[in-house]
Amino acid sequence: MRLPALPRPRSLAGQLFAMQAVLIAVVVAGYALFTYVSDRRQAEDAAARQATAVARSIADSPSVRSAIRAPDPTARLEPYALQVTRDANVDFVTIMNPSGIRWTHPDRKQIGRRFLGNIARAQHGHTFTEIYTGTLGPSVRAVTPITDNGRITGLVSAGIKVETISARVQDQVTALLGVAGVALLLGAVGTYVINARLRRHTHGMNATELSRMHDYHQAALHAVREGLLMLDGRYRVALINDGGRELLGVGGASDADVIGRSVAGLGLPAPLTGALLSSEPRVDEVHLTASRVLVVNTSPVSGGEQRGTVVTLRDVTELQSLMGELDSERGFTQALRSQAHEAANRLHTVVSLIELGRAEEAVEFATAELELAQALTDQVVAAVSEPVLAALLLGKTAQANERGVELVVSPESRLDDGLLPAALPSRDLVTILGNLIDNAVDAAQGTVGARVTVTAYASRAELVLRVSDTGPGVDPGHADLVFQRGFSTKPAGPGGRGLGLALVRQAVTRHEGTLTVAESGEDGEGGAVFEVRLPLRTALGGGG
Repeated sequence: MRLPALPRPRSLAGQLFAMQAVLIAVVVAGYALFTYVSDRRQAEDAAARQATAVARSIADSPSVRSAIRAPDPTARLEPYALQVTRDANVDFVTIMNPSGIRWTHPDRKQIGRRFLGNIARAQHGHTFTEIYTGTLGPSVRAVTPITDNGRITGLVSAGIKVETISARVQDQVTALLGVAGVALLLGAVGTYVINARLRRHTHGMNATELSRMHDYHQAALHAVREGLLMLDGRYRVALINDGGRELLGVGGASDADVIGRSVAGLGLPAPLTGALLSSEPRVDEVHLTASRVLVVNTSPVSGGEQRGTVVTLRDVTELQSLMGELDSERGFTQALRSQAHEAANRLHTVVSLIELGRAEEAVEFATAELELAQALTDQVVAAVSEPVLAALLLGKTAQANERGVELVVSPESRLDDGLLPAALPSRDLVTILGNLIDNAVDAAQGTVGARVTVTAYASRAELVLRVSDTGPGVDPGHADLVFQRGFSTKPAGPGGRGLGLALVRQAVTRHEGTLTVAESGEDGEGGAVFEVRLPLRTALGGGG
């Protein structure tokens, strides 16, 4: 049995629209009520002033004084009072004697009867107004004395009924409500338009869904190990996760140390900063920081305009190191394959000599080959007995020979096993020396008397690694550029160039060493010499 679906909560935009519509309605209704009360009060004040003016005008009329002295005041005053009532836009005019007996009234049946209301103040010569319920109902009335030669000869009262005042106010309120309705309609339309845009921005989600998405967003942001960096349209950091701060080496204990800062002010290497500031997307670009090799991808965020950039960072430092070792192993394999081919040729030569009955020449040929190989091994091991570097040099010697380059270890080299401290891992030494040798072999290959010379020795304070070649050398103008990622004077191969020396500088910087390049001048053949000096924090020899 399928359960009925629960109603989906109203979206945040819908809630805001309803709240704003109610708020506008309350404001308009409150303003209408305030205006009604205020206008009614003003209308009553205006009616009192109008009634007072009419009553005083009648009291000051000479014809009224004359009619009062007549034998039948009603006969003369009644038509006059009715005429004034019509012309002055009041509801009644009552003229009476000083005792309050009416001479005039809109209802002739009331003539001769006592006036209903307060007349004491008028009998003492004062004009006043009041709201009183008389024969015509509640009214705003004014009462004033009629004087003749200083003597009060009569009283006059003029008034406007409350219902007439209410009708006037009602007309004003009706007009006000019309204006308020138009304002409410315009406000509702404006609110709807604004909230329609809000619905597009929130994708119609309600507050609960937005809150849940924010929680998921925060959890995912800090859970991924890859670096995530979001830049706004002005290339300022809008968001960065823990992985991004760690990989870039920026910020303190919180995102607030980085948020809002320009990419140019993060202190990143120039090539990496240029990639982050670029408006073009970058795909799997390799960049180096002080201690890491990063793969950078950038993607612009656009919605009709440039809104920012999303940057992802992957740490491939270990992978790059392993790839370097793999390249070395591949070179070793190729060298061994070539040597195996050469060994097979030599073995066939020895066998053929024996078959020809020339055994002595066969023994002499085989012995010479063994002595040559052993001499090379003895030379390397005698100079550099540190096992990792010795194995690296033997492998690189075989690779260089395959490429027509002679790799030799200088006589001044001396690096015994166990001298290097644990703080200087062999992997970094392989990265430094291996890339320097590869660069030197590339430079020397194809030159006359192609040779690469390696020098490695350690003193009590530092380790020195020097590699020189007989290549064309390094242009002094490129002395600094040669260590930047992507720089190379050779055409790019399938895997790209310009990363090896950058990795060397990264490793040297990580161990607070120095890396220099100069002209070799070896035997007057020119070329370049790269020298690395790494401080040894642990004193060699044990400090006894």
